[in-house]
Amino acid sequence: MSSLLEIRLSRIGNSRGIRLPARLIAKFGFDGGILLEDCGDGVVLKPRRRRVPQKLSWTETAKEMSDSAEQWSDWDSASPDGLKEIPWK
Repeated sequence: MSSLLEIRLSRIGNSRGIRLPARLIAKFGFDGGILLEDCGDGVVLKPRRRRVPQKLSWTETAKEMSDSAEQWSDWDSASPDGLKEIPWK
């Protein structure tokens, strides 16, 4: 359900701005910034959220690795610790 709220433009230097009620800032999470979308006949304000990369499960990781074109054959001959021999001097 949408509601209509009339807000006046305020002078901010040479520009104009609006003040949003605190309840709307809290409700929509505008504390981190706002994205403004031009919809032609109006604008839409959206919260700018930090995108947290989603972690893949082990199954998803294995699938992505198998789907990639990377060559892993060099690792087949490696010893368990990753080294065939250590050149001690």
